[in-house]
Amino acid sequence: MLELQSLGIGGGSLAMFGMLLALLLTGMPLAFVTILVALIFALGWFGPVVVPIVTTRIYSFMMQYVFVSIPMFVLMASILDRSGIARDLFNAMSVVAGRLRGGVGVQTLLVSVLLAAMSGIIGGEIVLLGLLALPQMLRLGYDRRLAIGIVCAGGALGTMIPPSIVLIIFGLSANVSIAELFTASFAPGLLLATCYAIYVLTLGNLFPHMAPVPDVEDTQTTLAEKLVPLKGLILPLIVVTFVLGSIYGGIASVTEASAIGVVGVILSTLVRGELTFKMLIDSGLQTLRTCGMIVWIGVGATALIGVYNLMGGIDFIKTLLLGVSDEPIYVLLTMMLILGVLGMFLDWVGIALLTIPIFAPIVVSLGYDPIWFGVLFSLNMQVSFLSPPFGPAAFYLKSVAPPDISLGTIFTSLLPFIAIQLFVLALVISFPGIALWYR
Repeated sequence: MLELQSLGIGGGSLAMFGMLLALLLTGMPLAFVTILVALIFALGWFGPVVVPIVTTRIYSFMMQYVFVSIPMFVLMASILDRSGIARDLFNAMSVVAGRLRGGVGVQTLLVSVLLAAMSGIIGGEIVLLGLLALPQMLRLGYDRRLAIGIVCAGGALGTMIPPSIVLIIFGLSANVSIAELFTASFAPGLLLATCYAIYVLTLGNLFPHMAPVPDVEDTQTTLAEKLVPLKGLILPLIVVTFVLGSIYGGIASVTEASAIGVVGVILSTLVRGELTFKMLIDSGLQTLRTCGMIVWIGVGATALIGVYNLMGGIDFIKTLLLGVSDEPIYVLLTMMLILGVLGMFLDWVGIALLTIPIFAPIVVSLGYDPIWFGVLFSLNMQVSFLSPPFGPAAFYLKSVAPPDISLGTIFTSLLPFIAIQLFVLALVISFPGIALWYR
């Protein structure tokens, strides 16, 4: 049963990686791949005696109290998907955009920030914006590639703007404060959204045909009419204030705040007259599907990392990374490169659960702040959402985009926004105070 030990940790690491890659290429889901590889190496390296140790590790991970917040935030997003709150938000932001050249693009980005602050889910937000904002921009004559980029990049802001599920998973994996991660990520998230807006406005003014000004009939004519849509901001702002305010004010933990958010969104739909039993059932089923995927990936990744740790793999990876250079910054950049490459092929949940237990201790040993690294990780996952060949944002938008918009067109449209993401990532690496401003 112990034949795999003869490979040594170097050969074993290569064999494990090769087996993971080969099984993933067959189309098998990541969760099942990691479970299978973990089982093979547990039995082949140690024998049956190690299985109870691995299952204990899985149980400890899954029983963390803050894990409860994930289904709560997913449920919030599921209900938002089925309500008219996003539509009213978009209409309300038209007052802010006014007759700016590129204003509808900025309007879309503002809605993206507010939707992200309400739920922290990415997929549903891109679909909503694809249904609301993309047709509006195309109707106004916006450059198709610019409109596509705005929707996908704006929709992916949920990885950075609290309450981000990416940050929750990172906090669980790195064993750091999620509330502190939320605080640290807010400024970089707003910086990224601001950079998007500056790009859209600059492009609109340099090339007016790419972002036309709305016609007269597309804008309200009196002050009273202009203020009417602003009522759509009231309920979302109340929900955001209660969720984030309770966390930052020390009134509630992240888990408790997530429950407050669910209650707030349900009450909002009730006030709007949209709450139905069917909506709750459909939202609950979507939540179960999403969280089921996260749980299975969590089980597989935790088992795999547990086995690899027992093999001595984490110390092996640490030695390899620290051998890259005597300068900590080069080791950090190597980690960023690894995350970037993985982000082109794997889901962010799998990347977080597979890499963070290995990377986080190395980051601390280098003298870096793990909270700052969490922000860098989230920015990296921003890039992964847009990166070809498997960027999820492109596929989410393709599901609701006009038939003549191909995946190739979508990915090409995202390249300038990926460049902006990399620019902001470089800024936060160069100036950690952007994330750690609160200290």
